[in-house]
Amino acid sequence: MTDHVCVAAIAGAFGVRGEVRLKSFTAVPEDVASYGPLHTEDGSRTFTVTLDRPIKGGFAVRLNTIATKEEADALKGVRLYAPRSALPSLPDDEFYHADLIGLNVYDTGGVRLGRVKSVQNNGADDLLEIHGPGLKATVLLPFTRAAVPTVDLTAGRIVADPPLGIFPDDG
Repeated sequence: MTDHVCVAAIAGAFGVRGEVRLKSFTAVPEDVASYGPLHTEDGSRTFTVTLDRPIKGGFAVRLNTIATKEEADALKGVRLYAPRSALPSLPDDEFYHADLIGLNVYDTGGVRLGRVKSVQNNGADDLLEIHGPGLKATVLLPFTRAAVPTVDLTAGRIVADPPLGIFPDDG
């Protein structure tokens, strides 16, 4: 588990007075500003986020050190992180995506299928992108209780019961 979790991304400038378009990755999108100052992935910059208003696909926000459109444009694509300690605790059956990335995935018989490369969302369900030896391409495994009955963060492993045909040579 990582000490910092990606909670938002800057999509570019909004207007001409230094506001940015912010896409929130939090369960309650408005909460992104309540997790304290957010920082860039490398920790070189820290911003206090003030939500101005909702806009299509996110929020118009003010970052405390950004005053011009040019400064805001320069941040396009930057991901913002919050300390894990600032985030709410989750119920036992929910996980932060950052905690799943890098976990080994095994089938119910104990055979290693690969490692979680990323967590994606197709609009309906989350998908675990699995890569590993013997896979010519990454595999997208539905992150449902049926397909992933066990997530053991302590052991660093996921036990999967994938639908037939998702992994090569499984049916």
